[in-house]
Amino acid sequence: MGDRTIVAEGLVKRFGPFTAVDGVSFAVESGEIYGFLGPNGAGKSTTIAMLTTLALPTGGRAAVGGYDVAGQAGAVRRVAGVALQEIGLDPLMRSTELLTIQGRLFGLSRRRARERADELLRLVKLEEVTARPVGKYSGGMRRRLDLAVALVHEPAILFLDEPTTGLDPASRRDVWEEIRRLNRERGMTIFLTTQYLEEADELADRVAIINHGRIAVEGTPEALKAGVGGEAIEVTFADGAAAEGARAALGDLAGRAQLDGQTLRLYLAGAAEAVPAVVGRLEARGLRPRALTLSRPTLDDVFLQVTGERYADEPAA
Repeated sequence: MGDRTIVAEGLVKRFGPFTAVDGVSFAVESGEIYGFLGPNGAGKSTTIAMLTTLALPTGGRAAVGGYDVAGQAGAVRRVAGVALQEIGLDPLMRSTELLTIQGRLFGLSRRRARERADELLRLVKLEEVTARPVGKYSGGMRRRLDLAVALVHEPAILFLDEPTTGLDPASRRDVWEEIRRLNRERGMTIFLTTQYLEEADELADRVAIINHGRIAVEGTPEALKAGVGGEAIEVTFADGAAAEGARAALGDLAGRAQLDGQTLRLYLAGAAEAVPAVVGRLEARGLRPRALTLSRPTLDDVFLQVTGERYADEPAA
């Protein structure tokens, strides 16, 4: 099946005096789904632009499918498919027309381009709506068609930049299933950026979080969550001052205490058994929580620990 890896070594991108990507290194294995996360302005979009030959690196190097993104850009485009945030589909055209034109651009004969269009429409389950203009498709249907356009030339590697942004939960699940199927049945390497941590947790074999242009952490979702700590006691107050007071009163009970606005999280082993002690200390100091819950670490906790902010707070692009 050939080389389906993605490798970045000391990748740098500067815009004048500003360094958007600062020495990023990682290696994505063949057949892996790799989640690439980060807050706005962290460098993830610039990184994906370099990997897909839309921007030249200022320093370092990157290879996609064994081809250098700077010196062999044409070869990279032949082995990689790209579905970016903005769906570039003509709303007046029909799906078969769009896919046939894309196939012709990649050198397929007229007959083969039409056959490939039909194959892909069956793959993404849109074969029943070919008579409908693309502008009449739902958001989930357009996302699936965008995936099909990226797959016309049968790429070994697929870049997906926030593929489910703005979709309803049912449509998001449909796209997730398509991604899993492409990976499972075609052995496709998939590089995924997303605004939804649940999506990365569900799909990715490994996750990297980029912050201020550098990779802050990398690992499997389970390993990253385990690194945050065990169970957590989450205590929410009416205001930040009360939460700060609770941290001072309870900090020595936990292996780590994390303050997030009006909410205090205490990470410790045997969290359930520690609840009475927590409640007792709060009552002794006259601190009345609005809510107290037990939770297990999530990727959101990892993101908060690494960047100091909640991923869910990031506005839609």
